[in-house]
Amino acid sequence: MVAEAGSFAMENGEPQGAEYAQDGSVDLRGNPVLRSKRGGWTACSFIVVYELFERMAYYGIASNLVIYLTDKLHQGTVEASNNVTNWSGTVFLTPLLGAYVADAYLGRYWTFVVGSAIYFMGMVLLTLSVSLPGLKPPPCDGKVCPPTTALQLGVYFGGLYIVAFGNGGTKPNISTIGADQFDEFDPREKMHKLSFFNWWMFTIFVGILFSSTVLVYLQDNVSWSVGYGIPTLGLMVSISIFLAGTRLYRHKVPQGSPFTRMGKVVAAAVCKWRLPVPADAKELHELELEVYTRKRKFRMDSTSAMKFLNKAAVKDHDAGGDSPAKWSLCTVTQVEETKQMAKLVPILVTMFVPCTLIAQTNTLFVKQGTTMNRHMGPHFQIPPASLGAFVTLTMLVAVVVYDRIFVKAIRRYTKNPRGITILTRMGIGLLLQIVTMATASVIESRRLAYARSHGLDKTGGQLPLTIFVLLPQFVLMGLADAFLVVGKIEFFYDQAPESMKSLGTAMSLTAYGVGNILSSFLLSMVTRITRERGNAWVTNNLNASNLDYYYAFLTVLGAINFLAFIALSGRYRCKAESTETIDIVMGLQAEKAKLQAEPIA
Repeated sequence: MVAEAGSFAMENGEPQGAEYAQDGSVDLRGNPVLRSKRGGWTACSFIVVYELFERMAYYGIASNLVIYLTDKLHQGTVEASNNVTNWSGTVFLTPLLGAYVADAYLGRYWTFVVGSAIYFMGMVLLTLSVSLPGLKPPPCDGKVCPPTTALQLGVYFGGLYIVAFGNGGTKPNISTIGADQFDEFDPREKMHKLSFFNWWMFTIFVGILFSSTVLVYLQDNVSWSVGYGIPTLGLMVSISIFLAGTRLYRHKVPQGSPFTRMGKVVAAAVCKWRLPVPADAKELHELELEVYTRKRKFRMDSTSAMKFLNKAAVKDHDAGGDSPAKWSLCTVTQVEETKQMAKLVPILVTMFVPCTLIAQTNTLFVKQGTTMNRHMGPHFQIPPASLGAFVTLTMLVAVVVYDRIFVKAIRRYTKNPRGITILTRMGIGLLLQIVTMATASVIESRRLAYARSHGLDKTGGQLPLTIFVLLPQFVLMGLADAFLVVGKIEFFYDQAPESMKSLGTAMSLTAYGVGNILSSFLLSMVTRITRERGNAWVTNNLNASNLDYYYAFLTVLGAINFLAFIALSGRYRCKAESTETIDIVMGLQAEKAKLQAEPIA
């Protein structure tokens, strides 16, 4: 039983938690872990510092990638933008594979370690490709640019996609490892977990801020070798820091492939489609509560949603008496876990378009900046990608204000520990995104009018307008991300069943992957259609384009998606684990504490 895990004490007349973590956490050897020795914010500090340096490395490449592809590899605006979003899409789709390996085989820690080694190899290859003369194209001579060789393209893009593959092992597991440091069965630690994702994102923003200012400047004004070398060294440091904290981490034992378990539920339900579901849920197959308590797992109660899947837990006595085939009989908890993951899919789909809008900040927003006056003083030029720093700065300020002020103020009225629901937070972010794209369309329309009035649509020259004209769209996107991005990752982690947390985190990242690929598809489709009609919306000469029309198109697309999200989120019901599991654990703790407190006769 859970109570056997450790001893208990009394403080202020109330039973304290066990010495050992009650959520099934173990060390790397599989032994139960002492709450005072492992986990909590101490362990998280190593994980958070890792994320700081890792995000610096990733965004050191991603922030300025469209500029490298156009200026150094001599690609056009549409081709370069699509290459950026295709790569970003792959980066965020590979976590599905990493989550599968973590949950089914290696566990989160070892999957992360293997992924980080691959990640580092990709970063080294990228650094070599921008440093060695034979691996980088010579510069353009005026308007004549020498072609890029197959070797040069192969090495550079090979490095990019090795990074994407390594990211698949690290990204879905590192945030989950961080959240695992807090015991769901301990009320105080559970409250700390509520703040974890806000501060996790805060750390990410700091790393991004460094990349979009210092590293981008070094790449544009010093050398790409230095600009890539620093994040590569930073990644090496971050991996070392993570490994240094190993003795402090709590780990979760792999629960088996979630895809296999969900497939078993669907197969069993289909196999028994003719069997009626009993009116009394107690007649469905389920393990004794003590089994879940002993394994520190949550038991989930049967629900009427997706009732067809309940057939997987129906006991078919005609088929095998009391011992039917293992594959044909699932527990109620397994059925409810499958339902919970299935319920997340519609919300996930509504995240594709928002992630498409986010993708514009590293592609077309940056290319807009190259057409503007970037001088600050006689010798300093602002790198176009540096405006991305204002996205990060806005997010930094907004997250702190949200966590420290807004949540505390609104909690008094809503009685919700989070202040507002996660779905409400995401909805606010979606609405702000629509405002962002509408603002970007208006700003671009005015920029184009200025370019045409001065004949710059013919020459493609740089406008005398300051680059800070574009600032509102970056700031608004940062404010939208503070609500949407943090809310999204917290939602999919929180709503995933306990044994499928890595998969839940991977689902939130999958939205970015599909969103980026959708961005490539939309940009290519719109460019082809508008070019055939003789008025291309996006060309290499942005002064002669109609990028404002494209932004308006994305605004309408975002508005339609927002309405779909409102409809789906209104019908969504958050998961509910059986409180009996927690009650038994806490009851056993209280009983043991009472016995220890009584004097021996």
